[in-house]
Amino acid sequence: MGAQKSIHAGKAKIDVNVDLTHKLCASLMLTPFRSTGSPLSLIIGSLYIKHPNLFGGSEKLDVSWDKGLYDSNVLVAYRRPRPEWLAQQSFVIQHSLSPEIGVHGVPTDNFTRSGSGGVNLSRLSVGMDRNEPASSKWSSATSIKFEHVRPLNDDGRSISRDLDGFPVTCSGNSHDSMVVLRQESRFARANDRTFSRFSLQIEQGIPVLSKWLIFNRFKFVASKGVKLGPAFLLTSLTGGSIVGDMAPYQAFAIGGLGSVRGYGEGAVGSGRSCLVANSELTFPLNKMSEGALFLDCGTDLGSGQHVPGNPALRQGKPGSGIGLGYGLRFKSQFGHFQVDYAINAFQQKTLYFGISNVAS
Repeated sequence: MGAQKSIHAGKAKIDVNVDLTHKLCASLMLTPFRSTGSPLSLIIGSLYIKHPNLFGGSEKLDVSWDKGLYDSNVLVAYRRPRPEWLAQQSFVIQHSLSPEIGVHGVPTDNFTRSGSGGVNLSRLSVGMDRNEPASSKWSSATSIKFEHVRPLNDDGRSISRDLDGFPVTCSGNSHDSMVVLRQESRFARANDRTFSRFSLQIEQGIPVLSKWLIFNRFKFVASKGVKLGPAFLLTSLTGGSIVGDMAPYQAFAIGGLGSVRGYGEGAVGSGRSCLVANSELTFPLNKMSEGALFLDCGTDLGSGQHVPGNPALRQGKPGSGIGLGYGLRFKSQFGHFQVDYAINAFQQKTLYFGISNVAS
């Protein structure tokens, strides 16, 4: 369903990947909300340009462009050489455009899908990334970036309010600006029968100017895997909260693949806080495939009403939900394929299809 090509131009390397598979994935997850007659709209792919010696001093330049059905992302990263025992620093410029389905999307088909809420986010960020060298089982990364967020409608025009007339920015204007200091710490430990992982991300909005957002947002993910004979049990707990200034698009969206299966993206709820628990038991069927049984549950901890404009209440989201089901996992030289069949608390069924770790 895709094509890949690598081209060498002097010392630079250009990787091109064009893939039509994700069109099927997206169509199963989201109801169509944007129509266009452009042939390019049907193409999903990526373009990577890597230069290992930009100015003759081993400076590295990476440029990437990823295009989805309804989203795109451009990333430019410049890194100067540093010894491995020192923190690695990168200057990063990034621009992304994507539909804001998780918070402003409208649940349909008894919450199994999410349609467009007419809000898209254009994000521009400029700043520095700093990755500390791994020590024992811990690693950490720090970044400080200026971020400019501009909501757009489906026609690409700037908006300050959603279809119901409620503000979609914290400032009430057509954009939000902020300087964000982000710190992430990660822990990982594994042996032949079990593994443990934990990550904690803290974001702090710095009030460089009085109109810029001031907030503190944290999110954690803890997971544990245990081998039970030929089967493998994976459990995880995800949670987070935000205090201070807040735009609706910063809310925690609950529901969908990677959250609570059986629901559309963000169809369970969107709040200032969240707590999501997942458990999945996989067992081998043959050398190339595995079966899976899973149970997901999530809640906004009653915080949906504290999101500006209370979009969850206006869209009838329940605020908590449970999904359970079964699935198949396939492994091949082309990547890992996943098919899940889930049922939510409203006895409505959802089919998920995904691809990960695609071979290069």
